Amino acid sequence: MLLRLRVSLPDRPGVLGQVARAFGVMGADILQVTVLERDSGRAIDDFTVSWSGVLSAEELRERVSVVPGTKVEAAWRTREVPGANPDYDLLGHVAADPGRALATLVDAVPDLVSADWAVAVSAAGALVHGSWQAPETVSWSDVTLIRPSSLTLDGPVHVLSVPLPPLSGDDALHLVVARSQGPAFHRVELDRMIRLMELVEVLVRSGVKA
Repeated sequence: MLLRLRVSLPDRPGVLGQVARAFGVMGADILQVTVLERDSGRAIDDFTVSWSGVLSAEELRERVSVVPGTKVEAAWRTREVPGANPDYDLLGHVAADPGRALATLVDAVPDLVSADWAVAVSAAGALVHGSWQAPETVSWSDVTLIRPSSLTLDGPVHVLSVPLPPLSGDDALHLVVARSQGPAFHRVELDRMIRLMELVEVLVRSGVKA
């Protein structure tokens, strides 16, 4: 299975190598490392690993944390396959059929940021479209924020909310993306979604055909 681990570690030579060795000792194959931030002598990195061992994600998290100064902030399953370029696939589908851009976007986004589900909601909180795992009975009026935020459904659920470009005749839609197992969305993930929305809007407005 694929796991994503968010690791806070000292930003000095050799520490990243120690973390990589810790993964290797347990049989976890590092597929991708994404640097989210570096500040005041520390870094926050997302590791995507292939993991088929007998230890649980929580046990893997504990063992990596033995590296001095290192803290694993979260470990959760992901469907985002490194090197698969899902952003490009999404943009290709939007270009091929701009009329279905809203549904295409909402259905695809969870896999782009290792989330569980996504919905498009109106300014009044009405559900316009949801991915297949999205809950149907939730009040969305309090989460239309242009920044990462949190709410509680059946447990802590981290939410990322960004305004959607006008894709279906409604200029006041928001994209709400949620993850329940992993950490809160990082600013890098928010920036990625905002940039993606801009590109989708360009394709829809231009009416590009593949």
